[in-house]
Amino acid sequence: MTDSVFVTYPIPDPGLPLLREHFEVRVFGAERAPTADEVVDNAGGCSGIVTLVRDRVDGALMDRLPGLKAVANYGVGYDNIDIPAATERGILVTNTPGVLTDATADLTWALMLAAARRVGEGERMMRAGEFHGWDPRMLLGGDVWGKTLGIVGFGRIGHAVARRARGFDMRVLFYDVVPQAVPDDITAEPVELERLLEESDFITLHVALTEQTRHLVDEAALRRMKPTAYLVNTSRGPVIDEAMLVRALREGWIAGAGLDVYEHEPQLAPGLAEVPNVVVLPHLGSATFGSRSGMAELAARNMIAALGGERPPTLVNADAWRGA
Repeated sequence: MTDSVFVTYPIPDPGLPLLREHFEVRVFGAERAPTADEVVDNAGGCSGIVTLVRDRVDGALMDRLPGLKAVANYGVGYDNIDIPAATERGILVTNTPGVLTDATADLTWALMLAAARRVGEGERMMRAGEFHGWDPRMLLGGDVWGKTLGIVGFGRIGHAVARRARGFDMRVLFYDVVPQAVPDDITAEPVELERLLEESDFITLHVALTEQTRHLVDEAALRRMKPTAYLVNTSRGPVIDEAMLVRALREGWIAGAGLDVYEHEPQLAPGLAEVPNVVVLPHLGSATFGSRSGMAELAARNMIAALGGERPPTLVNADAWRGA
């Protein structure tokens, strides 16, 4: 009998065709995230679910899907899934790391440059017809070349960001909650978070969302930063206390910020949209044709392996595999 798989959103090719070669596939029809009741209605009897990072999968939902064997998350982060609950129930959980590393690193640099050079403000000026000719004092921004870059979270994406810093002749500092080795092709200095905050001209966040990293950038951290520094976040929104960031931007604690993720996504913190010295994007870190199709293929191959009795390529909860 063929296993059934429920997909909460029509992921790009080759994801769905791959899944359909092996399973009966049901795809949620609406553009929004399905509610828990809708997941149960659509995924009843399914052995697997392919989820997006917006889809909450907790123990209560798992208990309503007694035949569930695997959850393939379409995204590198998996804080939307209760991993201990899944492991306890023997449900395999996978993610899609690696294939989106370079796209996210590129977008990190886009935000750094846009924030420092006030690209958003300049574009809004042009669209409003407010540019009346070159002015030597107009929209002066921060220099990037030769400055100090602080990377918080030194995994795959942190490494990719550091490699790009060589082209800007930047000094690179990094901090990670877990000690990390420095690859041979990267020159970077490990430091404590406090020193990174105090010395960096640009700080970029690349950590997973955990209880340890939630509000890692809080009022105290923002006040430690230079008033000329820029903060960039392409990891998870709740890593920053967004209400405090609004205050920091308004009151000049820091020079600016570039954000691709938000604490209460898709909503912005009150006042954030009105602050001129922040660049805000709608979670575009992996939004290239190559990355999104690569994520879809990896999510599908994870599911095919999980339901076929093989260890998935990017298994998150190894304890569940050993117990299978």
